[in-house]
Amino acid sequence: MNKLLASTVLAIGMFGFGAAANAACGEVTIASMNWQSAEVLASLDKFILTNGYGCSANVIVGDTVPTITSMVEKGQPDVAPEGWVDLLPEVVSRGISEGKLVGAAVALSDGAVQGWWIPKYVADAHPDIKTIQDALKHPELFPDPEDKSKGAVTNGPQGWGGTVATTQFYKAYGAEKAKFTLVDTGSAAGLDGSIAKAYERKQGWMGYYWAPTALLGKYEMVKLGHGVPADAAEWKRCNTVADCKDPKPNDWPKDKVQTLVTKKFADKAGADVMGYLNKRSWSNATVNKLMAWMTDNQSTGDDGAKYFLKNNADLWTPWVSPEAATKIKAAL
Repeated sequence: MNKLLASTVLAIGMFGFGAAANAACGEVTIASMNWQSAEVLASLDKFILTNGYGCSANVIVGDTVPTITSMVEKGQPDVAPEGWVDLLPEVVSRGISEGKLVGAAVALSDGAVQGWWIPKYVADAHPDIKTIQDALKHPELFPDPEDKSKGAVTNGPQGWGGTVATTQFYKAYGAEKAKFTLVDTGSAAGLDGSIAKAYERKQGWMGYYWAPTALLGKYEMVKLGHGVPADAAEWKRCNTVADCKDPKPNDWPKDKVQTLVTKKFADKAGADVMGYLNKRSWSNATVNKLMAWMTDNQSTGDDGAKYFLKNNADLWTPWVSPEAATKIKAAL
C-alpha cells in the first residue's frame, strides 16, 4: 500500500512538473520563410519544442523583412529560426538595443555563402586551382558552350544581387582579357540546369552559385577563393553597383544567418527552451544534403525535419537536454 501511495505521489509530482514546464513555455509562433532551408528549420524547431519541451508550437508563413520588423514592432512571431540579419541590420540592431529582440544561435554555422564555384572533380584533378585568378588561367577547362576556344563564367538570372556582383567581378578580374565570356542563363532553372548538365557529363563549369542549396547537396562543388582580403567599402561602392565602371577584386562577404527571438518569449520560455535555441546550429553541408533529400522525395519541411532527427541523432542531441532527447526520440 505504501509502495502504491509512493508511486501515485511520484506520478502526480512528475505530471505536475511537466504541466509547469508546459505552462512556462506556453504557446510559441515560429516563422517559416518562403525558401526550403528556412522551412525545414522552422519545422525542426516546432517538432523539438513541442515534443521535447511541451510547448504549443505553431508555424506561420513569413519573409525576412516583414517578419523581423513585426517582431520588433509588434512582438510577433516569437521566433525567426533563419533570420538573415544582414539584410536589415538597422532594424535588428534597434530591436536588440531596445530590448525587444534577442539574438540566439547562428543558424548556419558557416554563414550563407555566395561566390564562384567549380565542380569538385575539376578541383581534385587540378589542385593548383584555388582562386578565381587561378581558374582564369585555364579557359580550356571551363569551355563556353557556344565557342570552345573560350572559357565561360556562368551567371545567374537578371535581377539577382549575385548576378550584379558576378558581372562586376567579371570586369574586376579581367575575365574577358583571359578569353572568358559571361554566360546569361536566363533563369534560376537555367543556372541549375547548366550545373547538372556539366556534372552529369563530367565537364568543366565555373560560375555563380550559393549555399545552402539542395543542388549543392546533390552535386558537390568547391567555392573558389577571391585572392584578396575583404573590403566592405569597395563592396558597397562598386562590386554591387551595376553601372560602376571600375570594380576592384574583392572577397564576397558571408551573410550572417541567426535565430532571432522576441525578448517577451525569451523571458517566459525558460532556461531549457532558450538553451536549445542558443545551441541549435548546423552547417551548410548538412543543410545541402537534407534539402537534396527533400527535393528528390518531394518532401515538406515537416518530412525533412523528421528525416533529419531520425538519421542525425549525433548532431541534434547535444542541442537538447537528455530528458528532451528521450521525449523527441519517442515521438519519432
